[in-house]
Amino acid sequence: MEVIIINGPNLNLLGKRETDIYGKIGFDDFLQQLRDENKAHHITYFQSNIEGELINKIQEMGFKCDGIILNSAGYSHTSVAIADAIRAVKAPVVEVHISNVFSRENYRQTLLTASACVGSISGLGLYGYKLALDFLLHQKSSE
Repeated sequence: MEVIIINGPNLNLLGKRETDIYGKIGFDDFLQQLRDENKAHHITYFQSNIEGELINKIQEMGFKCDGIILNSAGYSHTSVAIADAIRAVKAPVVEVHISNVFSRENYRQTLLTASACVGSISGLGLYGYKLALDFLLHQKSSE
């Protein structure tokens, strides 16, 4: 199975930025662990701070891969364009948020992208990515 993880703005700073909220582990280290635990599957990764690049990657991979794990970060609250890109592709998309957006500022509690996704995971730290992957693997195996 081929899955891509797409991370949005500021997630390149994981392990350095607001570690009380986002943790002390960098995403590269976490990604290696995730790949080691799932050697039978091809997991690719893309990160950008630019909305259009995220849309391009969703469109590119959404017809090639079996599933997308998406953390569009701050764009989740504002981007109709990313939501439209999710709706336009065949691959199922699971939205992940490291922090519990529903216990944070009011403006973070609206997720424009969530309604376009098959599911949304919030507040479980990096473990949310593992859960999203498990869901996609299970969904694919039950087809």
